[in-house]
Amino acid sequence: MEFYQSFWLGLTQGLTEFIPVSSSGHLEIVQEIMGGRSADFHLFLEFINLGTLLALLFYYRKRIVQICKDIFVKHNYKLLINLIITTIPAVIAGLLLSDLIESNWFFSNMITIAVAMAVIGVLMILIEKIPKMKKVKDENQLDKKRALYIGLAQCCALIPGTSRSGSTMVAGRLVGMDNESAANYSFLASIPIMLGVMAKQLISESSRTYIAANWGMLAISNLVAFISGLIAIYFVMKFLKKKGSLQVFGWYRIVLASIVIIFQLLL
Repeated sequence: MEFYQSFWLGLTQGLTEFIPVSSSGHLEIVQEIMGGRSADFHLFLEFINLGTLLALLFYYRKRIVQICKDIFVKHNYKLLINLIITTIPAVIAGLLLSDLIESNWFFSNMITIAVAMAVIGVLMILIEKIPKMKKVKDENQLDKKRALYIGLAQCCALIPGTSRSGSTMVAGRLVGMDNESAANYSFLASIPIMLGVMAKQLISESSRTYIAANWGMLAISNLVAFISGLIAIYFVMKFLKKKGSLQVFGWYRIVLASIVIIFQLLL
């Protein structure tokens, strides 16, 4: 992999992991533009999750400390239990289906990715008109049933083009959260998943060998992903606090999906 490829993949990962437009879909598109999927493409993408994970941990460092105080000092386990409930469906789905989805040409097909991107985009545009559950004040007020619904939605992120943040934000809105709270919970819920992905990779001897052979490119991509990821989180949270709408991201997804489908049909 060339330097410019690792830079652009890191930048794409950082910006689109937290802006709800689908990092997996954008990475596939960028890879196509750069000449097609390479043999080690998926493995490389797994490791540049480290940069975005560190960005997430840095942004929520005070919140994570507060959660730890709630658990160990105040013995308040409500948010922790909800995060565990939200994480479990994605873990089970990932263990059972991830290899199948990664190896099946249908799920890596650009048309499939574009359709998934458009479907979530439509939901983002229509979200204000869709009937929702009774409102909750913020992510701390979720009950276990709502946490499970968000966890089931998070499973959709296994399909490239769907977006983990996009699907969980939409689910958060449907269970009664406002956009800012839904985004906060979405990002907090992604931390265990991202930690699990990294741990799974580091256990593998072949993965450690890959890191040793490609540490330079991985370092560049992760640094770029960390910086751009932080910028993306700050942008999303500020935007949602000020505008309070997912519609602009929905329209972006639909426009990009349309462009991808047109190009695929013309090629």
